Amino acid sequence: MGRLELRLRVAEELRFFLPQRHRDGEFHTVSDAASPLGHVVRSAGVPRTEVGSLLANGTPVPSSHRPDDGDVVEVHPVGRPQRPPTLPPRFLLDVHLGALARRLRLVGLDTAYDNDRDDPSLVDQANAEDRVLLSQDRGLLHRTNLRSGAYVRGTQPDEQLDDILDRFLPPLAPWTRCTSCNGELSPVSKTDIDDLLESGTRASYDTFAQCRACGRLYWPGAHHERLTAIVTAAQRTVAAAAAEG
Repeated sequence: MGRLELRLRVAEELRFFLPQRHRDGEFHTVSDAASPLGHVVRSAGVPRTEVGSLLANGTPVPSSHRPDDGDVVEVHPVGRPQRPPTLPPRFLLDVHLGALARRLRLVGLDTAYDNDRDDPSLVDQANAEDRVLLSQDRGLLHRTNLRSGAYVRGTQPDEQLDDILDRFLPPLAPWTRCTSCNGELSPVSKTDIDDLLESGTRASYDTFAQCRACGRLYWPGAHHERLTAIVTAAQRTVAAAAAEG
């Protein structure tokens, strides 16, 4: 089977996926003639979920395109905002992103998360439920049967939240989802839950919501100011991204 030599030019936003020796973004690579361009780019280190467009010698081509020897291939990132499989989007997070999952739920986004799931079951769930699989595991995002995924940028949960909101520009509905189980919250009368409240809580608060799925109660307690700051920052991120778009 013939071998091809290609020249790859990778956009700056994607270069951190590349081996250190290729971080300047332009390098030669060798491929067999039967390999489609998408496979060549994945082999270079860039997950297909992060590739927006491919150009061969300046002409847009699909990932299934088979390049010719000497082609110059340009790799561009997914455009923002990105359209998810469903509107509003639904997310599924891998086991390492629990703090991000709670933040996404806090701002009202349908976010599935379990801290004990393997890669095949995550991909199966994401595909079955039309969810965007969020991960920092490049190997997981390289899986060819994954329909929709996204690499989460940032090391801190607040940075990660900003990245996902900027990328997908989802409509927010703060304080409507259980941060523990993702169930929907409903207002509940204090008298209806009186027997579930500690005496201090009963004396200090009058406004409550309850998860329809797990029954957990919510009220504006000691952490409310910190959570409100997260919500406010999220709304600003979405507003700024919408203005730019």
